[in-house]
Amino acid sequence: MFDVIKIRSDFPVLATTVYDKPLVYFDNAATTQKPEEVINAIKQAYTTYYSNIHRGVHALSDISSEKYESAREKVRSFINAGSVEEIIFTAGTTASVNLVAFSFGERYVKSGDEILISGLEHHANIVPWQMMCQRKNAHLKVIPVNDDGTLRIEEIDGLITEKTKLVSITQVSNALGVIIPVKKIIDKAHEYDIPVLVDGAQGVQHGHVDIRELDCDFYAFSGHKIYGPTGIGVLYGKKKWLEEMPPYQGGGDMVERVSFEKTTYNKLPFKFEAGTTNFVGAIGIGKALDYIESVGMEDIIKHEKELTEYASTRMKEIRGIEIYGNTKEKISIMSFLIDKVHQYDAGMILDKMGIAVRTGSHCAQPVMARFGIDGTIRASMCFYNTREEIDVLIEGIEKVKRMML
Repeated sequence: MFDVIKIRSDFPVLATTVYDKPLVYFDNAATTQKPEEVINAIKQAYTTYYSNIHRGVHALSDISSEKYESAREKVRSFINAGSVEEIIFTAGTTASVNLVAFSFGERYVKSGDEILISGLEHHANIVPWQMMCQRKNAHLKVIPVNDDGTLRIEEIDGLITEKTKLVSITQVSNALGVIIPVKKIIDKAHEYDIPVLVDGAQGVQHGHVDIRELDCDFYAFSGHKIYGPTGIGVLYGKKKWLEEMPPYQGGGDMVERVSFEKTTYNKLPFKFEAGTTNFVGAIGIGKALDYIESVGMEDIIKHEKELTEYASTRMKEIRGIEIYGNTKEKISIMSFLIDKVHQYDAGMILDKMGIAVRTGSHCAQPVMARFGIDGTIRASMCFYNTREEIDVLIEGIEKVKRMML
């Protein structure tokens, strides 16, 4: 049995009160809370064996290095990558996308070439490509969005040309919760020998990710959205691309030999990990993946699906609620507006009731523009949330209506 009460006891912050009300944390799409196992692993790293990795011959450095590389193997196993050489630790999804935009762009993109993204992207999967296009005099093209928040997949053939160099697509819309059929897009792009980057920041924590089954060329995600620490993320890349791409940054550990005349680079994955990396963060993300596997992804998927269905049913009972992303294929995100109530006002009232939701554009202004709005209220749930918390949210929405309408 899925024991959500036991699971909640693993997350210390969930026992917090806000304005003397029990915390209802529905801002998981922005960042997830951390289980005690992760917190303890980070504390242990700082208090018992903290030392820089790869460069020392003493015992603490050996332990830190082993823990860091063990975390890399955990990531490889979790997403079923073929080799640890294909797992690069970065500062997060944003850093991972920027790495590819710069390095892939430098190696493969020239004037007049094209990059294809979708109309559902987070700013982190838009702006790096715009910057690259400006730098290389290339062009950005966009897959349009339907009224229900799904993509017009049927238009991809018309958008891909002989100048398309890469497709970069989100796995799940952070603003709407809509699940994108990335496998179909990958297969279609590969028909034209075009590589694909998948932004998995909102996908990897909500379902099974098998990199070899997806067959994407790059996959990026963040530690803090999968119950790990901030400041750490992952970039998976197929070895054939990573070997050809130039380093994104220069510094210590990414070099093989340095002279004033010439520098040769380290082997993968270290070629893309310049300087002192966030090795404690990597240890934390490894422990977070351990925790998820101990809970069981199948149980997580089932529980979150039940929460999504329950929240959708309850919200549709309320008059004056407009839900964005009306499709069955979505994760546990409810993005909505309350008739004639500004989202910020609603968010502040809900906060006074102990309910943490996100308000605004969610770093997805083009999504909001597509629907003619400037933002939404976003309640994002995960496996430690409960139906009872959804009931509290519904009560809060009703209170907002009574106060503001």
